[in-house]
Amino acid sequence: MARGSVRTKIFVISMRNAGERRRIFAESEILDSIDWAFFDALEVLHPDLHYNEDQAIIAKGRPLTTGERGCYSSHYALWKQLVDDDVDQYVILEDDILADWSFIRPLIVEDHAETGRDYIRLYYKKPAPARILEKDFICRTTRLIEISGYCFGTQAYLLTKNGANRFLAQTRDVVRPIDDQMDRSWIHGIANLAVFPFPVLERSVPSEIGMSRFDAYKIPERLRLKRFISRNRERASYQLRGRRPFRFQL
Repeated sequence: MARGSVRTKIFVISMRNAGERRRIFAESEILDSIDWAFFDALEVLHPDLHYNEDQAIIAKGRPLTTGERGCYSSHYALWKQLVDDDVDQYVILEDDILADWSFIRPLIVEDHAETGRDYIRLYYKKPAPARILEKDFICRTTRLIEISGYCFGTQAYLLTKNGANRFLAQTRDVVRPIDDQMDRSWIHGIANLAVFPFPVLERSVPSEIGMSRFDAYKIPERLRLKRFISRNRERASYQLRGRRPFRFQL
C-alpha cells in the first residue's frame, strides 16, 4: 500500500456526560483537518466478554472495579469496530491527554501493518526495560522501542486491523485490567512497541475509573493458594519468555 493511501481513524474514548473533558480536547484547532470522533465509553461489560471474580482475584490479586470493566469493554468494542471498518488502522486515545498533533499527522499516513508494527503506544505510565528498534522514527530524534514487561496505560496507541484481530482472540476472559492484558506480549505474542519521547502526555485530572482499585484487598482464604501459584507461574513465564536485555543507544 502506497504511503498516503493508508486509511486511519482516530477515536477518543470519553464518558458521554464528560462535557468539560470533551470541550478541552476539542479545542485543538489542528483536529479540524483530521478524521476523528468521540467514542462513548461503555459502563457495563461488553456482551462478548466474560468476567469471573474469583479468576480475577487469582490473576490480579483483587476483583476488578466496575470502572475497570467498563474501560476494558470500551477498548474491546473499538477493536471489534476496527475489524469491520473500511479503514486500515485506528489511533485510540482517552480524553485526558495532550497530543503533539504535528507528530501524529505523519504517523497516521504510514502503513504500519506492512512493517509488522501492529500496536504502537504513544504513551505509557511506568518505566520498563526496552530496546531501540529504529532511530529517527517518523521524525528526527524519535525512537521506536520495544518494551519488555508491564508499563501500563491505555491513554494513546495506534492499532492495525491485524493487531485488533489478535487482541480480540486473546482478551475475552476479563481477569486483569485491559492495560495489564495488553502488556503481556510474552503471552499473546503482540510486540509491545512504543514511541519515545512520547508524543502524548496524560493531563493531571482525576481518573474516571476511580481510585478504589488501589485500596488494600484481603484475598479470601479459599483462593490464597491459587493466587500464590498463579503469581509464581507468571513470574516464571516472564523470566523465560518475556525478559529482554535493556539496550541503550545514542
